[in-house]
Amino acid sequence: MPLPQPLTTHVEELLARGGDAPVTVQRADELYGGSINDAYRLETTAGRFFLKVNTADRFPSPFKTEVQGLELLRAAGTLRVPDVVAHGELGGTTFLLMEFIAHAEEDRDFQARFGRSLAKLHRHTHGSFGLDHDNHIGLLPQVNTPHKDWAEFLVQCRFEPLVKMARDGRRIHPGDVLRFERLYGKLKDWIPAEMPALLHGDLWKNNYIAADDGQAVLIDPAVYYGHREMDLAMTKLFGGFDRDFYEAYQEEEPLEKGWEERVDLCNLYPLLVHLNLFGGSYANRVGAALRKYV
Repeated sequence: MPLPQPLTTHVEELLARGGDAPVTVQRADELYGGSINDAYRLETTAGRFFLKVNTADRFPSPFKTEVQGLELLRAAGTLRVPDVVAHGELGGTTFLLMEFIAHAEEDRDFQARFGRSLAKLHRHTHGSFGLDHDNHIGLLPQVNTPHKDWAEFLVQCRFEPLVKMARDGRRIHPGDVLRFERLYGKLKDWIPAEMPALLHGDLWKNNYIAADDGQAVLIDPAVYYGHREMDLAMTKLFGGFDRDFYEAYQEEEPLEKGWEERVDLCNLYPLLVHLNLFGGSYANRVGAALRKYV
């Protein structure tokens, strides 16, 4: 849809703050491919910017928590994130205005650099799993109540809320609800103990950009401190990461033996997210993953 004129005017005012001249939005090109927000590439007299918008009743606060997540990743200093210009609400529309980063072609060493940088990100640790605030993954609330034990966090803050949501919405097979309940008691036996790692939290192929400086830029985070296999597993959910990425990660920060056997276990969380957001075939994918373990 066309960018509303009141929001266009507001963006111009935001971009002009602190400057000596007014700023004009010359063109707003709608970008397609996302399933949650409307997105635009803005050509302005102050340069090119990226704008995400949604309705406040549908999407009341995730842009605020997205900005908090970007700042956590930025502070780690290992992977680039977009600069945030502003975020807020205007007339029932929420928005997030950021620098525009063009997609460049990945060079032959891009995936290896990305893998090493992600391993360095995961070295940033914390005293507990979770975060000091809840945030969002897609449109869904993400509970981050701190826990000392990873298995307890995974059950109470990841699986249980989304299994309940799927059950209440009649999206999940009743037998799979019982399988989750059997799964909970076995998690400590299957998942090796590790320190909490700073995670992107929603690391699939559309949530990074290969920038023209050869670096990976992380976008759309759902950050928390968790088990690093969660990020690695999600990179395999929809593909897009090659062998060099995983080999470089392993060289920089080796994973515990058998991590690939736990990929489907970790991916039960993003599969539940997709089940609750989109329904359809994700119920079968959740069930198939569960049956590998219980």
